[in-house]
Amino acid sequence: MQTTPGQRVRTRFAPSPTGYLHVGGLRTALYNYLYAKKMNGDFIVRIEDTDQARKVEGADKSLMNTLAMTGIVADESFIHGGNFGPYVQSERLGIYQQFCQQLLDQKNAYYCFSTPEELEENRKLQMKQGLQPKYNRKWLPEDMGGSMPESEIRKKMEEGVPYVVRMKVPDYISIMFDDIVRGPVEFDSATVDDQVLMKSDGFPTYHFASVIDDHLMEISHVIRGEEWLSSMPKHLLLYEFFGWEPPKAAHLPLLLNPDRSKLSKRQGDVAVEDFIKKGYSPEAILNFVALLGWNEGEGCEKEVYSLDELEQIFSLERVGKAGAVFNVEKLGWLEKQYIKARPQEKIISAIKPLLQAELEAKSTDMDVERIASDEYLAQVIELMRERVNFDQEMVTFSNYFFFDPDEYDEKAVQKRWMPDTNDVLKEFIGVLDETDNFSADNLEATLKDFAVRKNKKPAFLIHPTRILTSGVGFGPSLYHMLEVFGKETVLRRLRNGVERVKTQKQDDAGLSTRGVVVRD
Repeated sequence: MQTTPGQRVRTRFAPSPTGYLHVGGLRTALYNYLYAKKMNGDFIVRIEDTDQARKVEGADKSLMNTLAMTGIVADESFIHGGNFGPYVQSERLGIYQQFCQQLLDQKNAYYCFSTPEELEENRKLQMKQGLQPKYNRKWLPEDMGGSMPESEIRKKMEEGVPYVVRMKVPDYISIMFDDIVRGPVEFDSATVDDQVLMKSDGFPTYHFASVIDDHLMEISHVIRGEEWLSSMPKHLLLYEFFGWEPPKAAHLPLLLNPDRSKLSKRQGDVAVEDFIKKGYSPEAILNFVALLGWNEGEGCEKEVYSLDELEQIFSLERVGKAGAVFNVEKLGWLEKQYIKARPQEKIISAIKPLLQAELEAKSTDMDVERIASDEYLAQVIELMRERVNFDQEMVTFSNYFFFDPDEYDEKAVQKRWMPDTNDVLKEFIGVLDETDNFSADNLEATLKDFAVRKNKKPAFLIHPTRILTSGVGFGPSLYHMLEVFGKETVLRRLRNGVERVKTQKQDDAGLSTRGVVVRD
């Protein structure tokens, strides 16, 4: 999409500091950021805190920190500064009051003294009549086409009665604009309410403040969620009242649950911070969010993108109209792709603090200095990176690399133990004790050669050896796992294991059965 010649692209993300950053908010921020970077423009973060009752202390800085974690850094904000500040709306009240007075003087706005009780009564009446609830213009002055005398308005003002300021929506007109995503959009002014511009507490509403700020901050493109589409006629009227050129608009498709219902803050964990706490990396989250409504083009099967790549190829023209399904399974798949490609040193830096905490919490018979070393962790990573869902599972899911088993998988033991398993294992331990070459290849050859000599299949030894050294019946390549453990650890675990897992025969009415007892 082309911009006006000479016009610098400036986009903005304008969150309310009411809590954590919603994934929908991250997508809005990302698309604004990407479009600005693609067009060599500026990305601004503005805090819209006009709803003081819902403001959460510290939420603004938390939002900025979360954006920074994903790589989204503003060119201008209340943290980064800029030439168009302040970037927090509560610090711009004088500006809004000035423009509000201009609309009052132009007869595009009027004072309204209706009480909350009157407004609610009027709303119920209109709904009972099957009408769309709108303000009934009780306080619209006579000189603006209403029925309220100017003297009555002055009286209320002199008495100090609380009031709001409402815009007067023109009657019988069409309000049209061309949305970058949705194409031509038209509204009938009859469906537009006389929106409140200034509240009784002296703060502007979102609609009023955002229009003024977008103009004064020279925002060229407003990119936001589809839920704001119905606000466009109010905003466009304000631009017309002030004689300003409105920015171009792009309304992003809704985010949907797998059942096609709208994704909301009340349906599970949808805060970006929640996903990060669960172990998803910022890179995977950002990649996932980028694909919620945008694609590179027909026939393109690529799904894993870095932020740098997205900055080069993103376009608003490739954003679709249809709702985008928020599929956590897709996020999980993306995370695994990032784990497979993630540099060892980055994973090591992520899991080392977790390992240190585990080592402090419980004792281990292994060489602590060795298992906490980068060299050892690198070996664990290469064995496990395709088997885990999150980096931290290198420690939590695979703790047998660091600690001897406390217990053994009971079902695996029952399935794999034969009456002579322990006797054969004890002989195998002796063979391993005589083995100087503890490489994966030599361990494999040694086990298979021993199995042939004992007239057993390799699986007869493979599964019990895995269970006694790791505690579980599944995992990475046994021989590579044993190589990483090292000879001392493997022998210790096998010797301890055959003492704890005992086989027994029972003869009941002439029937011989096999059982296994695990002893502490």
